[in-house]
Amino acid sequence: MSNRLAQETSPYLRQHADNPVDWYPWGEEALARAQREDKPILLSIGYSACHWCHVMAHESFEDAEVAALMNRLFVNVKVDREERPDLDQIYQLAHQMMTRRPGGWPLTVMLTPRQEPFFAGTYFPKQARYNLMGFMELCQRIGQVWREQRSEIDRHALQLRDALAQTVPQGGAARARLTAAPLASALAAMKSSFDRDNGGFGAAPKFPHPGELEFCLRRHAASADAEALHIVTHTLDRMALGGLFDQIGGGFARYCVDAQWTIPHFEKMLCDNAHLLRLYADAWCLTGNDLYARVVERTAAWIMREMQSPLDREGGYYSSLDADSEHEEGKYYVWERDAIRGLLNDEEYAVAAAHYGLEGTPNFEGKHWHLNVDLRLAAVAGRLGVPLADCVARLHSVQAKLFAARAQRVRPGRDGKVLTSWNALAIAGMARAGNAFARTDWIDSARSAMNFVRRVLWREGRLLATCKDGRAHLNAYLDDHAYLLAASIELLQARFERGLLDFALQLGEALLARFEDQEGGAFFFTSNDHESLLARMKPLHDGAQPSGNGVAMLALTRLTHISGDARFAASAERALRAHWSTLEQAPNACSSMLMALEEQLSPTRTVILRGPAIEVEDWKRRLARLYLPHGIVLALDDGLDGVPEILAKPSRGIVNAWVCEGVICLEPVSRFEDLLGLVSKSP
Repeated sequence: MSNRLAQETSPYLRQHADNPVDWYPWGEEALARAQREDKPILLSIGYSACHWCHVMAHESFEDAEVAALMNRLFVNVKVDREERPDLDQIYQLAHQMMTRRPGGWPLTVMLTPRQEPFFAGTYFPKQARYNLMGFMELCQRIGQVWREQRSEIDRHALQLRDALAQTVPQGGAARARLTAAPLASALAAMKSSFDRDNGGFGAAPKFPHPGELEFCLRRHAASADAEALHIVTHTLDRMALGGLFDQIGGGFARYCVDAQWTIPHFEKMLCDNAHLLRLYADAWCLTGNDLYARVVERTAAWIMREMQSPLDREGGYYSSLDADSEHEEGKYYVWERDAIRGLLNDEEYAVAAAHYGLEGTPNFEGKHWHLNVDLRLAAVAGRLGVPLADCVARLHSVQAKLFAARAQRVRPGRDGKVLTSWNALAIAGMARAGNAFARTDWIDSARSAMNFVRRVLWREGRLLATCKDGRAHLNAYLDDHAYLLAASIELLQARFERGLLDFALQLGEALLARFEDQEGGAFFFTSNDHESLLARMKPLHDGAQPSGNGVAMLALTRLTHISGDARFAASAERALRAHWSTLEQAPNACSSMLMALEEQLSPTRTVILRGPAIEVEDWKRRLARLYLPHGIVLALDDGLDGVPEILAKPSRGIVNAWVCEGVICLEPVSRFEDLLGLVSKSP
């Protein structure tokens, strides 16, 4: 018999539909039962690609004895953290406050019927091991404490509720003077934490941190800081050549378990790849590095091949691929040397062995290889005494043969839900890469996903957060609106459409009307008509994804410059001033807000191209190959009417370009060389 989770859209929740646990999804039914029966709530939060979530499910939630105990003692609630980031934020923070340790997934929290946490942990084995209490013992102890120490639980729960409320930034008087000091402080902190040997920041486990890298790239563009550029290029090189990048199929894993980028945790997330696609495209525009071009091409191909529903039917991007297949982490991706040798001819194997270090010691569990680049192809050519072009051709053949062989294996599971926020990140990445590389197929991919969001997830002026198999639901969050606004502006630069600009304006209006803190500045994570939760959070710091506040501040500023409506930029400036203390105290944790600050200090440079369609497209294409972090380029051919007054430049039969910095516009130019000189100046 399936439980209630069988009716949910989340593949993660549906994975637990056949558990003997009497699971509820988060909602009124579960909360009402807990109140009615005065039972504690066992809240379990995870996601589809989470390895230890699967382990705990197999050990405990699929076990009849454990399930019987859970069903007797608790109201059991399962949550997909990707569908309900509002709940995950609250209870991850509660875990951190109670345990003084960072959280993670699976997250295991015990709540009062009023949603207040009184115990929190992460993974628990069924029986005690790894210095962890056994899950059955934990349940029994919690049940006993609930019966015998209820007044103490209620007292601590109320204290924690108050403590959570105090973590929500209140904002100042919005009178702070904006300066460049946080930019310098953040860059200094990033330089200090930079791993000069391996690239990236800090030690193992090693995450990509694309927001910090983007900030460093922008700092180099603004000030010619050579060390900031080295942080970016050294990190991008090491990630692209290491095990974080799938050398055979393209795309990046979420993180590496070692500091050298050798062995990843093999799950692949759409959101991570969206960030990195854009970052590598920008780095290619600045450096012309062929390695970055190959990474962009193969990552975009992976997104379209494995993470996008058919363009002629839906077009939305899926969420993630599991780390596991056949209950083994990484089994789909790793190789035995003899298997590789058996697929290749002698010439191909000679290149593969040298390039991937196959004659050395296996790097995965002592018996398998996860492919990393051990020797660059130019060095391989020198070692083998063959032309570089021959090595390139042989490696292409190697990769094609290994890809075909790997495709015959049992694939990792795919979480096929479409998340608005992650789709927005992918739309922005694909649009930026497509624009930079003049790849209309990538732009078409981004446009199809945007059309899916507007058609399925935008209902009567309201945005929804998730969709699976045509069923869209859940109120959208700050990140959904902010990321989608930023993606709309990026896609407008790749292919201008008046309807998309109108949609961007609707998103901007929704941010101001339903999310803005009118008294304290900035934006709450949930809308003013969201369900009542333990706390209404206002996240300013970046996490695994950029802060919706920082993204909103930058996107709203830019929306003013393409719409002429000053309210949007005023809201962004008010948010920065009100929460200036956050930037002063922890600037390196706020890369997205820092990028918004940059464009307050050095106004956004807007380039408007008007003229015959073919010539305008050519000018746009040439500009798109440049790295212009402070710039927006909009190409409007002569046949386009009905645009906002700020964009309604006169048509003169030839291409003319208007360059505006903030509200100040220069005289139009009609020679591309003159335009190049204007846009190439540092902000």
